[in-house]
Amino acid sequence: MTQPSPYPTPPAGGPQPSGVPAGAPPSAPGGVAWPAGPAPLIPPQYAPTPPGWAGPPPPAWSAGPPPPVLGPGGQPLASFGDRLLAYLIDVVAATAVLLLLVMPIFLIFTLQLVAGITSTNPDGTVAEPDPGVFFAQLLLPMLLMQLGLLVLMLGFYWLYHVEYLKRTGQTLGKRVMKLRVVPLDPTQTLDRRMAGKRYLVQFVGGSLVPGGSYVDGLWQLWDKPWQQCLHDKFAGTVVVKVSR
Repeated sequence: MTQPSPYPTPPAGGPQPSGVPAGAPPSAPGGVAWPAGPAPLIPPQYAPTPPGWAGPPPPAWSAGPPPPVLGPGGQPLASFGDRLLAYLIDVVAATAVLLLLVMPIFLIFTLQLVAGITSTNPDGTVAEPDPGVFFAQLLLPMLLMQLGLLVLMLGFYWLYHVEYLKRTGQTLGKRVMKLRVVPLDPTQTLDRRMAGKRYLVQFVGGSLVPGGSYVDGLWQLWDKPWQQCLHDKFAGTVVVKVSR
């Protein structure tokens, strides 16, 4: 006859800890027994971290704003809003100076126009305007005045956007907005040739081509990588943000 084994048969599922009856649920940390049934799952946030794992990467929105795009010389490129405000400041400043220059011409022309319209005959009646006199005294001077104003404006803009700009790379508007025009090649310096090319595209070309000034100014919105306007591309320059 077979003798029974002196050692008890281990329970199914492996040996139980010492002092725990067979079939009893495992104990939780601290000696508290889990309730009957399957053992609860540990939430992922409380699960032990594997060695060497730094955790999930932070979401993209928590990393802060992206770093500014740098120009060829390592300076941040000027934004569209800063360039637009600098341009508007320059327009206001240039318009104020031009008004001071053209106001005497406009007053003289207005006085001549009023004198020609209110001319009377010797008997006191209003004189009929002679077509030849009207063209010689009114229409022709008006056309010449408009041409002269255009030449005066372009000449003043040359002094302001070329001669003044090439000194420091800044006009009044760019100085207020802390912007500077620099060559695309960091080894070069801004000179009259570069500033003159910018002027030809921005003002002469923008005045002669319908809608040319808008295309030139908005080009920086999709230009990569230097965010250049058309006058920047033609002159080989970029506009950067500076500290002063």
